[in-house]
Amino acid sequence: MVTEIEEKVIEAKKASIILASVNTETKNTALEAMAQALDNNREKILAANQKDVETAEKLKRKGELSQALVDRLKVSDSKISGMIDGIRDVIELADPVGETIEALELDQGLELYQVSCPIGLIGVIFEARPDVVPQVMSLCLKSGNATIFKGGSEALNSNRVIFDLLNEAAESVKGMPAGAFQLMETREEVNDILSMDAYIDLLIPRGSNAFVKYMQDNTKIPVLGHADGICHVYVDDNADLSKAYDVCFDSKVQYPAVCNAMETLLVHEKVAEKFLPTMAKMLDEAGVEMRCDEQSYDSLEMIDFLKSILRATEEDWSTEYNDLVLSIKIVGSMDEAIEHINTYGSHHTDAIITENKFKKKDFTDLVDSSSVMINASTRFADGFRYGKGAEVGISTNKIHARGPVGMEGLLIYKYILVGNGDKVADYAGPEARKFTHRRLNKTASNALSR
Repeated sequence: MVTEIEEKVIEAKKASIILASVNTETKNTALEAMAQALDNNREKILAANQKDVETAEKLKRKGELSQALVDRLKVSDSKISGMIDGIRDVIELADPVGETIEALELDQGLELYQVSCPIGLIGVIFEARPDVVPQVMSLCLKSGNATIFKGGSEALNSNRVIFDLLNEAAESVKGMPAGAFQLMETREEVNDILSMDAYIDLLIPRGSNAFVKYMQDNTKIPVLGHADGICHVYVDDNADLSKAYDVCFDSKVQYPAVCNAMETLLVHEKVAEKFLPTMAKMLDEAGVEMRCDEQSYDSLEMIDFLKSILRATEEDWSTEYNDLVLSIKIVGSMDEAIEHINTYGSHHTDAIITENKFKKKDFTDLVDSSSVMINASTRFADGFRYGKGAEVGISTNKIHARGPVGMEGLLIYKYILVGNGDKVADYAGPEARKFTHRRLNKTASNALSR
């Protein structure tokens, strides 16, 4: 017997076939309608979000929600503007569906085309952040993918209002299929979604480490994401310290509740005595608690004005704080820094501050992370900042998509072979014809229009 949840998933799966063939003009018209719907309903969105925030604050006081989760939940008028801008940025992106990746002549008159196409039905399960809905829906719509959304109960009102506005706007456009986007709301639906590998082609989780790990461990569906965001900045002995102060402060303080914020600061011993006191003062004034290894603790404990200096434990090196907490370690060389990063990091985003061109190359070659920064904040690791319009998430996977994932992570490809009654038998046996395997400067759309 088909359940109500299965009915929604099956409806979205069927709609995904139609959505995959919708033309660019129709998709862009739907996206603009979505942007207008958000702009015209700002007060409605803010009122719904206020209900969620009030409930979340009560749960935080009971110790049932973290401050980081509450921070991610909040929607402001400027955040709504950001959602709208993100959708309109996606409109400006080229439509990637149906692009010819490669064209190859197998023999005269027998041509093979590798063509980009949507993955199909995407399941997005996320905690706390209502802005995930417009980010992901806009990218999925432009790339021709139907989507199942399952948000956390802490954002129930916000998600429902934003989803309904976007979905109604998209479906109002002639040529857009109904049912391509679905919203799930109950906790029980998570496990139902995880079991639907017959229909759902890819899962994208957005949330805490434990949340993402649970998804990865409890489904047969491929999962695109990362479980941790343990990011480092290494200040080299060849660093320009003025750059180091700016980059380290921004990486930690600009928005500490996100996965691309710095969690560990590594400092070369040759510059530690000069760099750390000033850096520690800046962090201390911003309310950052510093958990230091023995050497950095000894260097900072005598400074009277510092309010929060603690000794680091082994656990600190592998902890994602998502808060104004930072672990600090002094290292003897760049190699030691790299070893620390590859041992304790999560392969998310790591940075080096140095003016040495050889060290820049060695660091980027040897640090095994999805984003590596040179003299720039780890906070730049973001789909919007990378020019992707928005992002569906950040992946530390090494297959399919890696780093901030935009539309390219929602595409796969198919092969189209165009022939004229050709048969394999002609290419077998002692009199076999030879394949030419010649690259062609042609597109599949031209070949199919002949």
